[in-house]
Amino acid sequence: MTASRVALIRARLQDAFAPLQLEVIDDSARHAGHIGARDGRGHFRVRIVSTAFAGMAPLARHRAVYAALGTLMDSDIHALQIEATSGTDPKSGGDS
Repeated sequence: MTASRVALIRARLQDAFAPLQLEVIDDSARHAGHIGARDGRGHFRVRIVSTAFAGMAPLARHRAVYAALGTLMDSDIHALQIEATSGTDPKSGGDS
């Protein structure tokens, strides 16, 4: 199930943002026994670089990622750590 969840997340983000870079990491094993993991949904980290994020504030980027994932946020994902950049962001901006 985990590999298929990663594939679903990857596919939705690819379709929505045509990223230059995309990394989806399943951190669910690190949260085994966590009350939020008991319902079977997973913990994931996403690192995504896409020109679609240019000019967007970090919060808007996160909202765009959540929107792209749609129902997966209710059915498959319990927690999601997002690092979303445009690839042209200043290195010192603390952007995520």
